[in-house]
This record gives sequence, C-alpha cells and structure tokens, in this order.
Amino acid sequence: MAIGSLSIDMALPSLPATAGALGAGPATVQLTVTLFLAGFAVAQLVHGPLSDRMGRRRVLLGGLVVYVLGGLACWAAPSARLLIAGRVLQALGAGSGPVVGRAVVRDLYEPAQAARVLGYMGTAMALTPILAPIVGGFVHMAFGWRAVYLVLAACGVTFLALATLIVPETNRRQDPDALRPGHLGTNVADLLRDPEFLGYTLVVALMFGGQFAFISGSAFVLIEVLHVAPDVYGLCFGLVAFGIMTGSFLAARLTPRAGIDRLIAVATCLGAGAGCVMAALAWSGTWTVAAVVGPMYAFAVGVGIVLPTAIAGAIGPFPRTAGLASAVLGFLQLTAASAYGILVGRLYDGTPIPMAAAIAAAGLAAAGAHRLRPRP
Repeated sequence: MAIGSLSIDMALPSLPATAGALGAGPATVQLTVTLFLAGFAVAQLVHGPLSDRMGRRRVLLGGLVVYVLGGLACWAAPSARLLIAGRVLQALGAGSGPVVGRAVVRDLYEPAQAARVLGYMGTAMALTPILAPIVGGFVHMAFGWRAVYLVLAACGVTFLALATLIVPETNRRQDPDALRPGHLGTNVADLLRDPEFLGYTLVVALMFGGQFAFISGSAFVLIEVLHVAPDVYGLCFGLVAFGIMTGSFLAARLTPRAGIDRLIAVATCLGAGAGCVMAALAWSGTWTVAAVVGPMYAFAVGVGIVLPTAIAGAIGPFPRTAGLASAVLGFLQLTAASAYGILVGRLYDGTPIPMAAAIAAAGLAAAGAHRLRPRP
C-alpha cells in the first residue's frame, strides 16, 4: 500500500538536481511528481474492477512487474520528457498496491474494524515517507539522481518476490460481470449517488491535497529558498511523515471509543488551524525551516487520522464491490491532489507563500466539507 509514497518521496530530494542535469525548469520536473500521481490515480480505476473480476493476488503481481519496468525506464531516461514518461509507466504499475490493499482489508473486516486495521497499517506505512526521502537524499549525494530510480526498481523486484510468496487470495466472491461496461457503469453510478461515500471521499481528497501541496512544493521551498541540503531535507520531510504516523496510531487507538465522524471532525479542524498558522507566518515574512515544518507536522497528524477513518467509512458499505469502491475513492483523491500539485507548481514564485496558502485552503475546505457532509 505504501508503494506510491515510496516512489514519490524517495525522488523528492533529487528534483532540483534533476532539473539542472536535464536542462528543465522546476515546473517541468515537478511533473515527475504530479503526473506520477495522475497515472497512479488512473491506474486504480483499472486495477480495482480487475481485482473484483480476477482476484486480488494476480492484479497485484502484474502491477508490480509494470512498476519495475517503469523504474528502469526512469533510470535510463536521457531527457525530462522521457523521465516523465517513465514515471507514468511506473505509476500505472504502482496503482495496484493501494487499491488491492484497501480491498483486501475490506474483504476481511467490517468498517469499524477496518478503520482500526487501516490505522495500524498507516502507522507502519508512515515509516516509508520518513525513511524514503532520507534514503533518497543519501543515494543522491553518493551516486547521483539516476541511482534513486534504480533503487526504486530494486524495491519493486523485492516487493514482487515477497508478494509472490506471501499474499493470499482474499476475494472469495469474484464477480464475472465486474468488467462488463453496463454492469460497471451501474456500480460506479451507485457509488457516486451515495452521500456517505461522496462525503468521506471529499474529506480524504482535500486533506491529502494539502499534504500533496507540501510534497510537490517543499523540495523547492526548503532547498532553494531556505538553503537546506538534500540529506537534511530528507530529515525534515521525515519529521512531517512522523506526523502521519502519529495520526494513524491515534486513529487506530481511538476509533472504537470516539467513532469515525468525531475523529474526522477533530482532525480536519487541526489541519485547518495548522495550515492557517503556516500561511500567516509565510505572509508575515517568517521564512524559516521551523515556520514550515512545525505547522506541517500538525497538519500531517490530521491527515494521519483522516485517511484510515474516512476510507473505512467510504468503502465499508460496499463489500461486493470493494475493489471498485477503493479504486473510485483513490482516483478522486489522487486526481484532486494532482491538480492541486500542478497549481502549486505553477504559482511557485520563489517564496513559501503559495505552498502555505494552498495547505491552509485545503485544511479549511476539508473542515467545511465534513461539517456540511450530507447524512443519509
């Protein structure tokens, strides 16, 4: 489930150097992140229904093969355009990971238990964004930016071997009509007409959009504006990722007592407040590492709480089409985040202000969306 985070975060410390080596501008190189996320989103729409039809295991293994090929293409890319194409191919394979992972959890657990399981999984998964940029920074400093993509391909080979040995088939009710256009369209329409599904998905998309504004913009803000070294940037990013781990752990522990909606309300308010603090500091001219990383840590705690609880709430009512529900949720979440990341990249003006404003806006919108979410 963490393969997308691994693929994005390990490459972040190398973005400025990649731009210089390939003769591309910051906005162009940021497309290796935003278009990866867009491809990642589209891939889930394919892998989700496929896993409902063919089973979770085969879809996961096939996706990992494509992921390895994409990583090798990035390693060998001679231009920014081909690097972006390799990242899209990598994303198409990586999309199988989270959509199949969430569907497996729904195959095995009811919504309340699923929120706890996803919370504990999120706690462990948060190690990836903590370690990936640190490893990426050290690999970049030692061997250059191309070596980062070679390491990602090697990770894909490892995941493929482990999945082959360990992952069982959990879809015991495979739907032979899952890929039939009429049947698929009816199932998608049922999802998009459900107010609970849409409400939870919107909150997930907005909070993740704020997190992705930091993911896509922080390398340029911290390295270029605040003059942080790439390996130190990895440590700063790891601290923010630790916020996601903290939030996921709190979600797993508190869901049985507080309930899904109460936790989401607290988390979105925390995200809104933290984003506003970051924006106020940026607009006041307080351009320091602490002024960026401190509020972002608090925002990330909110993200860590929202993701497992809102995802469980969204896909819980759809046990027979868990793969499709997981895919549609992931597609909407990642498409919104990709668009948000592109916007932040285009508005980058050499200051922390656009990124901070985008994070604040996402937090405020998420808090409002949950408060106004229609209840059946």
